[in-house]
Amino acid sequence: MNILGISGWSGNGKTTLLTRLIPALIQRGHTVSTIKHAHHKFDIDRPGKDSFRHREAGAHEVLISSTNRWALMHENLDEGEAHLDQLVEKMAPVDLLLIEGFKTEDFPKIEVWREESGTTPRMDVDKTIIALACPNKDFEATIPILNLNDENEIADFIVSYFQLEAVIDVPAG
Repeated sequence: MNILGISGWSGNGKTTLLTRLIPALIQRGHTVSTIKHAHHKFDIDRPGKDSFRHREAGAHEVLISSTNRWALMHENLDEGEAHLDQLVEKMAPVDLLLIEGFKTEDFPKIEVWREESGTTPRMDVDKTIIALACPNKDFEATIPILNLNDENEIADFIVSYFQLEAVIDVPAG
């Protein structure tokens, strides 16, 4: 599986880019999955639901399934946070696994950065960053600068970087 991170400081537009980039890659005929890191406690379940009650009762894992989807909820308990490689092993094979977050892990990344965020790009301190996606194409860098507002340009860069076979031609613009 080809793994690519979409990284950057909070508030720079990683999720917004991903929600536009995923369809652009699918339109090119590629299968895509994602892993999202959360820095805070989160819950996809709701109090009162049977699956929530199973977890509350102490179930280590709860798998909930319907005709539309299934989800496996795993309680870390005393294990601590799972390592990225453990999470990747749980994913079904796809052409491209996009990872939001895990910015200190060792895999290629496109950094999302906006000058108005008041942050500094990490590309000079993180050699796994292969391109910078920002609204200012005139920004000077030693790596490719991609237009943050053009998901097709970014999708084409990714397809080229991983030498993925172009299954479907996508018209420009």
